[in-house]
Formats: sequence, C-alpha cells, structure tokens
Amino acid sequence: MSDSTILVVEDEAAIRDMIGMSLERAGFRWFPAASVEEARATLMDHSPDLILLDWMLPGVSGLDFARQLRRDDSTRDLPVIMLTARDAEDDMIRGLESGVDDYLTKPFSPRELIARINAVLRRVAGHGDDAPITLGKLTLDPTSHRVKVGEEKLTLGPTEFRLLRYFMQHPDRVFRRDQLLDHVWGRSVYIDDRTVDVHIRRLRKALEPHGVDVMIQTVRGTGYRFSLQP
Repeated sequence: MSDSTILVVEDEAAIRDMIGMSLERAGFRWFPAASVEEARATLMDHSPDLILLDWMLPGVSGLDFARQLRRDDSTRDLPVIMLTARDAEDDMIRGLESGVDDYLTKPFSPRELIARINAVLRRVAGHGDDAPITLGKLTLDPTSHRVKVGEEKLTLGPTEFRLLRYFMQHPDRVFRRDQLLDHVWGRSVYIDDRTVDVHIRRLRKALEPHGVDVMIQTVRGTGYRFSLQP
C-alpha cells in the first residue's frame, strides 16, 4: 500500500506536517490542503487513493465535505478517514453516517494512523471473484461497482457496497458483528463493532425505497443475515 497517495485535509499546519512526515516515513506520497476549497482544487489535479479529513475546518466542515464526496459520482468510492477531537459516541455515529470509511480521534499515534490507512486500503482493494451476483431482484456487479434492483440503479457508499457484496456472496448465513468486521472491514483491533450497526442502517435506508431492505435481517442475539426468505 505504500505506493499510494494520500490527501491530507487539516487546517492546523503543525498537525498536517506531523501527519505528512508519518506518511513519508511509511512510504506514502501526500498532498496538503488546509480547507475544503483547497482539497477540491487538489482533487481536480490529482487522484489520491485516500483522504484524511479533519472534521473541524474553516468554512465547510469536514463532515459536510464527506457527504458531498459521497454524492459525487467521481468521488463516491474514494476512501475517507475522518480525523477529529470529537470522541463522543454520537459524534462517531454522525461521522460514519456521513459515509466515511473510518473515524480516528485525536490525539492518535503515527503507528495507529498508518495501520488505519493500510486497513482501509486493503478493504477497498476488493475481494476475489468479480462476477456479477443476482439474488431475487437485486444485482451487484463488483467490476463496475453498480447495484440494480430490476432496472433501477441503486446508489451505495463504498462500505455499504462491500457489506452488501459479502452478504450476497453468503446468502442465508448468519454473521456476528465481529465476523462482519473481519471479513468486510478487515482484521483490525481499532474498529468498534458499533460501526457494523451504523452501516447496516445506511444499507437498509438505501434499499428501502426499492422494497428490498427486508433482505437484510436482524437475528436477535446473534447478528445479521441476507435472505430472500422472510
């Protein structure tokens, strides 16, 4: 992963430079941005593999920028790790619901930062077979990153896409939260299992208008499964 390029969006120069030095030591190339406006300009000229995004930024917040990235077809699959001093559970959930792939609270160690980056890059690298999967009215194409319900296109964030893909590859199997973390997010001690609930909720919300949210089923006391059966 060390040949990857990272966009660092952080308005505090000392923190931005510290992150940059950590990235360089780990073999990453990086671009700095002190605001969302600078980040947008950088995205026009470069194609980073991942964004490190501070929540509290001048003007447009990192949270709002994350939502904008997910609405734009050209950046909706771009991995984002939110950096913030806000460590309350509600803040973490708001961050994850904005569509970011991970959430790292300040202060953090350079070692943890690099571990998080590598974990996210591994997750987005894809898994195995790229053949389209069709179950009921739902079709998922890993190659084009498209999901359809019948002929209607469904828009999903990158984490929801990977979660749905894994479910569709293993229909009718019940997974605990820790199993989903291992298989969808990658083996990492840093990610809280509440993350699974947040993304399950986002996935169901995207499926609901098409009447297929019932395929994502809660198995009380155990976890979740994907099934065509009620």
